Amino acid sequence: MILQSVLCWRRRAVTTGLISNIQKYSIHDGPGIRTTVFLKGCPLRCAWCHNPETQSAVPEIFWDKSKCIGCLTCIGVCPKSALTAGSGGIAVDGEKCVRCGRCAEACPSLAMERIGSEMTVPELMKEVVKDEPFYEQSHGGVTLSGGEPLLQEAFAEEFLKACKEKGYHTAVDTCGFISRQALEAVLPYTDLFLYDIKHLDSAVHEKYTGVSNELILNNLNWLTEQNADIWIRVPLIPGVNDGAEHIRRAGELMLRLGLKQIFLLPYHKMARAKYERLHLPYSLSSLEDPAEDAIEPLACILRDLGLDVHIGG
Repeated sequence: MILQSVLCWRRRAVTTGLISNIQKYSIHDGPGIRTTVFLKGCPLRCAWCHNPETQSAVPEIFWDKSKCIGCLTCIGVCPKSALTAGSGGIAVDGEKCVRCGRCAEACPSLAMERIGSEMTVPELMKEVVKDEPFYEQSHGGVTLSGGEPLLQEAFAEEFLKACKEKGYHTAVDTCGFISRQALEAVLPYTDLFLYDIKHLDSAVHEKYTGVSNELILNNLNWLTEQNADIWIRVPLIPGVNDGAEHIRRAGELMLRLGLKQIFLLPYHKMARAKYERLHLPYSLSSLEDPAEDAIEPLACILRDLGLDVHIGG
């Protein structure tokens, strides 16, 4: 399935991409005030994923129970009879649904939403350029995120190139499980890589994300050899990768690679509602947010190694 998704995006025209969201005034995806563009499609299936709507490489229908008024207009306009009403609300038959979005267009309360819109690079740039004053005042810029934005390799390259031609600072938020070819394509147009480290034990990494970490670590090593500017980001998941020894190992890896900036991202459960709306299971439903005083000792370990540590962001 992952390979099919990658091949699907390589066949996609170079001037179009599947966008799940354009987040304005973002302050957590690189320096300054930024516009973060989320692309759909990801090769990982992290148990704690905060953006499950970006995992699939095709458009999806998103139903929000809290907004639904029970009018059933969506069912009436569906050309494939893919929607049904039951005790749990509106159910979407994934086999019948063609993601045309007519239900979302007709919904009077905006409870139905089509996640994933095709955009060309010029169309996306028209949105990005609106935020140019914020970039100039805050030394911000544009961040490509996801999902994994480099699955849409050709689109990412063309969009980042267009941003550099405008003089914008560019960042790519990547899980690192991507082809070397994709990294080589965007490297000339990327000022900063926000690079995720989930776990340093490959077996544990595969258990919680669906893939091993060898390619991720190899790509990280290659990027450092290219003198790329890299910020490491570690999502701290209680009981998975928040042990003191694992955090120390992550810090020592950074020292060996000559990296300094690390961001510890505490787990939060706010994304659970998204899984419900997408009719997806959430395997960490019993997990609670970490205590406020649980993160600082881990940060101290990394500071003692000489790293620049940030909590959140």
